[in-house]
Amino acid sequence: MDEQVDDVDGRLEASTGDESNMHDNETIREPYVGMIFESEEDAKTFYDDYARQVGFFTRVLSSHKSERDGLLFSRGLGCRGYPGDQTKVQLQKQDKQRENCSAMIHLRRDKAGGWVIKKFVRDHNHPLVIQLDENGRTLDEEKDKKIQELTAELRVKKRLSASYREQLVAFMKEVEDHNFNISMKVQRTLDNLKKLDAEAKELLHGR
Repeated sequence: MDEQVDDVDGRLEASTGDESNMHDNETIREPYVGMIFESEEDAKTFYDDYARQVGFFTRVLSSHKSERDGLLFSRGLGCRGYPGDQTKVQLQKQDKQRENCSAMIHLRRDKAGGWVIKKFVRDHNHPLVIQLDENGRTLDEEKDKKIQELTAELRVKKRLSASYREQLVAFMKEVEDHNFNISMKVQRTLDNLKKLDAEAKELLHGR
C-alpha cells in the first residue's frame, strides 16, 4: 500500500530561500523545512554543496519507494563525516561518531512531483574542518581556483614551449641548409682549384 505523500501549500523555489534561513556567512545557503526542489537530484546536489561549504560529506540515510509504481517518494540524506587525510584510528573514530551524528535532511515527493524538505537537523557531533576566508570562499574553492589558474598558466606555457620549439627547429633547419650550401660551395671551389692545378701542370709539361 502506498504511503501518503505530503503536499505543500504553495511552491517555494529552492533558488528563492528565506534569508532568515541563511548561514551566518551569507555565501552559504542553509536548508530549511518547506524548501522545494524540482527533483530529488536537485535536492541532493544542493545538500552536497551545502555540506561541502560547511565542512562535511553526505550519505544516503534512507530511501522509500512506492509499492504501486516503484517510484521513489522519500529520501533521507545525512552526515557521513568530514573531509581530510585521516589515519586508520581517526577513521574508525570518525565512523563511530558518524553513527551518532544526527545532522540530516528528510525529503518527500509532493503531489506536484517536487521534493520538499520535511526535516532539517543542523548540528553535528564532530568538528567541521572546512573554513571560509575573508571573502566567504571555502579553502577547497580557493584550492580549486588556484589549480585552475595554474592549469591555465601551464597550458599557456606549453603552447609557448611548442611555439619556441617549432621556431628552434625551423632555425636549426635553416642553419643546416646554410651549412650544406656553404659546404657545397667550398667543395666546388676545391674541385675548381684542383682542375686549374691539373690544367696548369699539363701546360707546364707540354712545353
